Amino acid sequence: MNDRPNKNELAALPPIPAKRYFTIGEVSELCGVKPHVLRYWEQEFTQLKPVKRRGNRRYYQHHEVLLIRRIRELLYEQGFTISGARNRLDNRASDLAGGIEQVEVEEAPAVDTAKLREDLLGILALLKDGPRPA
Repeated sequence: MNDRPNKNELAALPPIPAKRYFTIGEVSELCGVKPHVLRYWEQEFTQLKPVKRRGNRRYYQHHEVLLIRRIRELLYEQGFTISGARNRLDNRASDLAGGIEQVEVEEAPAVDTAKLREDLLGILALLKDGPRPA
């Protein structure tokens, strides 16, 4: 028996509603992961700590749903192992805590400022002339 979702299920996850707390069943549907898998991930990923209320019922917050989706992406889509995904999340957290984040920067296309200035002056002149009769 295979609990992993197929490729079609990986692509389309429903949007996360604007709520403060989610039950394990709701998170299961939002993330495409069965509840027993979520309970297992709680043991494996220290960052995942849902609030527990009466009768040990779990309530996940919005940031935890996002974290579960990230874990799911690492494991199911990118092919990481549990320990590899844990390391990736730990490294990402330490990078963000230290203010270190790699960002790819695209070069802006070259702008002909003389032509741009000429065009803007033309537009300004049209606006000053006012509306033209039809």
